[in-house]
Amino acid sequence: MCRADRLHGKTGFCREPAALYASRAALLYYEEPCISPESGSGAVFFNGCSLGCCFCQNHLISTGQDGPVRGVELSCSDLVRVFFDLKEQGAANINLVTPSHYLHVLIPALEKARREGLGIPVVYNTSSYERPQALRLLEGLVDIYIPDMKFESSLLSGKWARAADYFSIAKAAIAEMVRQCPEPVFSDGGHALSDDPDAPPPVMERGVIVRHMVMPGQAEDSKRIIRYLYETYGDSIFISIMNQYTPMPQVDGDPVLSRRVTQKEYDEVVDFAISLGVNNGFIQEGETASDSFIPAFDGTGLTGLT
Repeated sequence: MCRADRLHGKTGFCREPAALYASRAALLYYEEPCISPESGSGAVFFNGCSLGCCFCQNHLISTGQDGPVRGVELSCSDLVRVFFDLKEQGAANINLVTPSHYLHVLIPALEKARREGLGIPVVYNTSSYERPQALRLLEGLVDIYIPDMKFESSLLSGKWARAADYFSIAKAAIAEMVRQCPEPVFSDGGHALSDDPDAPPPVMERGVIVRHMVMPGQAEDSKRIIRYLYETYGDSIFISIMNQYTPMPQVDGDPVLSRRVTQKEYDEVVDFAISLGVNNGFIQEGETASDSFIPAFDGTGLTGLT
């Protein structure tokens, strides 16, 4: 929709060429517990993005080839090798982070990996600013969708993400994801997490986890999002309520974005979700707003492939 023609050198909003670029492929341990068990999730961080969030924690790579980290160019075969390398390291799944603008390379890579016996779930980790028509091409190739639901307010999404139509686009995208994965399935054969807090969480093998990161001063927008998700999907999805917003250098001086979310703001949103009856959910506890949660985009796991 951005009128790119990357095969002929005309880049679009993501500022990426036709070739696929990534900046890191390594085990990740701080996703939701059912995605990152002790063995870790095999995360591949792709360069570029279809959104323009001014507060992006991955801004070093999300700004594409115009940004400070250009990444490593990978062919379809290279990407398959990366998937199998992560599997050999013990990854519970292959976690594709912001991959939507690379479907022309990603789809044949996933098909090839499946034919060659990859055998672990594929996770599609996205901002949700996607077209259902594109997501349908992934049916049967993706096992778990982890979409964001960032904003309900068009004023906020227009100001902070350069996409005033974000909510309507994200609603349609998530609906397609749930159509493909209508029920959570875990490694123990169940469809829900155990009520025993001491039991190790089973690994998710199929399903949808919608993430919402609470933003400073925007508890009411968060409540509208959680209400929409729960009233629309009930317990067929998991809702992950995140408090990890980290003010980045590029928002210094902004009266709202230059501060963290307070515990009171976060608790207000969590309490609201509980009052609605949300049962399938994740919350974050303790100090999670930290630069330490931002990985090094230094080509780890990607060098020496070609």
